Amino acid sequence: MSSAAEVVVGLVILVGLVGVVVPIIPGTLLILAAILLWALMTGGATAWTVFVLAALALVVTGVVKYTWPGQRMRDGGVPNLSVMIGGVVGIIGFFVVPVVGLFLGFVLGTYVAEWIRLRNFNIAWASTLHAVKAVGLSMVVELFGALVAAGLWLGAVVVV
Repeated sequence: MSSAAEVVVGLVILVGLVGVVVPIIPGTLLILAAILLWALMTGGATAWTVFVLAALALVVTGVVKYTWPGQRMRDGGVPNLSVMIGGVVGIIGFFVVPVVGLFLGFVLGTYVAEWIRLRNFNIAWASTLHAVKAVGLSMVVELFGALVAAGLWLGAVVVV
């Protein structure tokens, strides 16, 4: 693979890393697709080993991303409906107040849903904070997998 093509793959991986943090872009899929394209064009045992290890890292952290924080929310008593409402309001917020609106909308939507459910401002806020921490944990887990995949690719490009 040419150096220019590897730079393009690296840029797609970088966009994918941004997509993990700003969940409007499918970050994990972009990273996996970029590394797959690189492996197809580069060929050889090293390229395919990197792809398999990167895919494994992304799949494992993808599973952990949905199970670990979800369990923490269930343990904290935060129902899925409140988080889903927070997500919908977050998406709306993203378009009303670009980028920051996603976070603000999620917090506001989750808080209002919890306040309606619990009828107590303080308990609803504590529940909302629990949900925000769980979503943050989910993002960190996904980012870890994405960084491992990106690091494997970068290591292979530099070494090979």
